[in-house]
Amino acid sequence: MNFVVGIIAQIITLYSWALIIYILMSWFPNARETSIGQFLARICEPYLEPFRRFIPPIGMIDISPLAAFFVLNLAASGVGELARWF
Repeated sequence: MNFVVGIIAQIITLYSWALIIYILMSWFPNARETSIGQFLARICEPYLEPFRRFIPPIGMIDISPLAAFFVLNLAASGVGELARWF
């Protein structure tokens, strides 16, 4: 059971890094049009989209990724708690 929880925790960590890289790519012109940017868009946009629907941008700043990271960290904490139970 600990092996499975460890793998899930690693996947959540990798996904967090993918989100960070994808969000930082928005600061650089044409970075999201590269093959890496398109790949990250395919895996990150489905997760970010629900947050963008409920949290509108404030001016030019999109704070929905902060909520997405918060929920992802809650999921990681939940996985850790499940590991302690079993």
